[in-house]
Amino acid sequence: MKSLKRIIQVTYSIYAFLIFICIMLVALPLVLLSLLGGKIAGGNLIYRICKLWAKIWYFLIGMTHQDIFEAPHDRSRQYIFVANHISYMDIPPVVITLKQAYRVLGKYEMVKYPIFGWIYRAAVILVDRRSPEMRAKSFRALKAALSRGISIFIFPEGTFNETGKPLKTFFDGAFRLAIETKTPIKPLLFVDTNERFNQYDMFGLTPGMNRVVYLQEIPVNSFTKADVQKLKQITYNAMEAGLLKYRNG
Repeated sequence: MKSLKRIIQVTYSIYAFLIFICIMLVALPLVLLSLLGGKIAGGNLIYRICKLWAKIWYFLIGMTHQDIFEAPHDRSRQYIFVANHISYMDIPPVVITLKQAYRVLGKYEMVKYPIFGWIYRAAVILVDRRSPEMRAKSFRALKAALSRGISIFIFPEGTFNETGKPLKTFFDGAFRLAIETKTPIKPLLFVDTNERFNQYDMFGLTPGMNRVVYLQEIPVNSFTKADVQKLKQITYNAMEAGLLKYRNG
């Protein structure tokens, strides 16, 4: 029975990856055309294309999406969205759940993948944390996006969480950016993505629900540059408690 279950899972995973690639090949020329619209209008169009790509893929592979709001969410406001990061399946929920203009801060390493890397480069604000110059450039680009009314999405853990704990240590960037620009933090929780696709098993994809939990926003108006660690800890505590609640519930 275990062998049969594994054969079905591997077959399903291969099917899902092939569908993903087929949709990506259709999306690529649309993304390239969107670049003609400039950084703002063109960039927003790219994210709409990626949202449609993710929704079609979910439908064809039996994935479902659910937003859970622990507090009211005002889509007309700007936020710095932060979320936990444990799986490659964290990316589709980002583009499906957010329904306002935003930009993602993404790892530079992802541009190396053929075709996907071209789309990734066009869509995200790249950061190479090994380079102080690249980090500074990315920070300036994030500030510029915020100054134009665009929200920001950041994985504050930076890389996949492999600690076995709900979260790994956060980097300072998202919280320093929030304080300097007076933009509230909006924590999100990706509750099921590791169940859908464990990073240690490339053929371990499974259909099912992907929940995104919106936690209460964290205002930053009263924080100063000296309070980065305090803001980071408040956010960490809220997200850790939320993950324990929903994963154990």
